[in-house]
Amino acid sequence: MENIKAYVQQHKDRFINELIELLKIPSVSADTAYSQDVIDTAEAVKESLSKAGCDFVETCDTPGYPIIYGEKIIDPKLPTVLVYGHYDVQPPDPMELWTSPPFEPVIKTTEIHPEGAIFARGACDDKGQMYMHVKALEYMVQSNTLPCNVKFMIEGEEEVGSASLAWFVERNQEKLKNDVILISDTGMISNQQPSITTGLRGLSYVEVEVTGPNRDLHSGLYGGAVANPINILAKMIASLHDEDNHITIPGFYDKVQELSTEERAEMAKAPFSLEKYKKALDLNDVYGEKGYVTNERNSIRPTLDVNGIWGGYQGEGAKTVIASKAFAKISMRLVPNQDWHEITELFTKHFTSIAPAGVTVKVTPHHGGQGYVTPIDSVGYQAANKAYTETFGVPAIPVRSGGSIPIVALFEKELKSKTILMGFGLDSDAIHSPNEHFGIFNYLKGIETIPLFYKYFVELSK
Repeated sequence: MENIKAYVQQHKDRFINELIELLKIPSVSADTAYSQDVIDTAEAVKESLSKAGCDFVETCDTPGYPIIYGEKIIDPKLPTVLVYGHYDVQPPDPMELWTSPPFEPVIKTTEIHPEGAIFARGACDDKGQMYMHVKALEYMVQSNTLPCNVKFMIEGEEEVGSASLAWFVERNQEKLKNDVILISDTGMISNQQPSITTGLRGLSYVEVEVTGPNRDLHSGLYGGAVANPINILAKMIASLHDEDNHITIPGFYDKVQELSTEERAEMAKAPFSLEKYKKALDLNDVYGEKGYVTNERNSIRPTLDVNGIWGGYQGEGAKTVIASKAFAKISMRLVPNQDWHEITELFTKHFTSIAPAGVTVKVTPHHGGQGYVTPIDSVGYQAANKAYTETFGVPAIPVRSGGSIPIVALFEKELKSKTILMGFGLDSDAIHSPNEHFGIFNYLKGIETIPLFYKYFVELSK
């Protein structure tokens, strides 16, 4: 452990500068204007894996953005760890809310990160966390302490559904054969209390379009006489929850697994301050499904949220029109056993059925994925817990995340191996939001901890 710490301290400035250079490339997969930047980022990742010590690295073409594959096989008889990460990032919008440009990384101190944090889009999700694994490999190669085989699979479409990754995994099962999959694309409770994510929610993401008249109309001449698509859409969306914030789509909860009182009690042991939670978000109260506390609402319960809504005139000043169309983007976070294809069908059937006469409704599915739960008695979980315990001084707490990594369930189906989610980010890191950041402490602590996972995984696998 002291050797790892010494290596990280010796090279920390270089580690930070290398990550900053990677963060400067605006690899926004959702916007085709950034296509070349996404490809440039893939090449940068490829080069970093080669320099870190992979014996073989290649750019794998897919129907979409390329996947970077790398490996270092020291003995086929030894266990193999497959590291997954992604090099694409979320769009930076709204730009005006950033305190510094999203692709011009800067280090700032905060109350939570007194030693500094890197502010940039992708700092935590997922370039910073992915790059920890590259630097951990570098340490193990340089110190001749790599105890097993390692493979890397780094993709460029995670933020838009990972369609090409599914295509790639299905066609490369032998290449990707492994004993455990290691991912850092989640978080932990705090810098004092590590945690291991044992569950992820699934996702169904759709776009809806409500159409009324064949053109925008004068709101004085036609108001009250024809259906206003924006008014109608607002009513339809409002009806998707009842007074207890229960989702009203018929069949939506049919396959939702209710956790036992004992399981909920175990979850409640994780440190959580409701007052601090509200203060951090400038809220006077929390809001959600009746009968569940905050940490259950955002992890073990399904949700439905509007992610964007628009229509009509949005320019400066007034324009008195009844819009021809109104739109919304809606995401549903799902819990294990809920099939995202089935939920998308249930949503589509229900949403079109509640449209009143005078409008037509179109539902366009975008992407989705299944939820996932990993057991805490597996060798992989135990190895991760021992690694965290050694670097943080306290055991990790198992937690379920409200987020989604749709490909985790795909990995288990296609590659027949469990995934361990060793996240080092914090809830306050503003991923997907303006001013995303990643603590220097967290970044370096990840590089320290990951090699210990390899060590303990090999020891416990014997």
